[in-house]
Amino acid sequence: MAETIFDQGADEDIMAVLANKDARVAYQDKLMADYPDSTILATKLNIPGPIKNNDHLEQLFAAGVRQLHALFPTGTVTVQPEWHKPTGPEAFWVVALPVRAAKERAIQFEDQYALGRLFDVDALTLATKEKPLSRQDLGYPARRCLICGRPAKECARSRRHSVAELQAEISRRYFTYFNQDMAHAGK
Repeated sequence: MAETIFDQGADEDIMAVLANKDARVAYQDKLMADYPDSTILATKLNIPGPIKNNDHLEQLFAAGVRQLHALFPTGTVTVQPEWHKPTGPEAFWVVALPVRAAKERAIQFEDQYALGRLFDVDALTLATKEKPLSRQDLGYPARRCLICGRPAKECARSRRHSVAELQAEISRRYFTYFNQDMAHAGK
């Protein structure tokens, strides 16, 4: 059987995931109220299945957040709280950039970073709260499926790929990245 990063961790049910979504929205609203002239960057992992957090996912998240942070000019990220809950790690940044510039950096991260496709990064302001900027709003193509390259939303809606298939692909990307990263660390 292939190696997977989903052999450990607690199963989260839909009620826990929905409760966390409500908590996330409330927290984002609070940040927007507290920092009305800034952009809020909300970052989480796109993880299918009941296991949303474990040591591997935390490692993956930390590596991704470091890479994302490197795309922002020094001093533009002023507040950086993180959540490390069973429903998955999340980061909330207050960014001193226009929402469009922040979203473009988020898209660059999602599209060009080796693990970026496993992340979901939203850029929010009071003005865009009801309809956050999408990739298409900025002229970028829709996100692609991890497995087949079709539009990700199309595959998700039709459940074209099983949770096991998606987890296998995430695991493959994880092991490829961290084995490669470890090899470079030794040089």
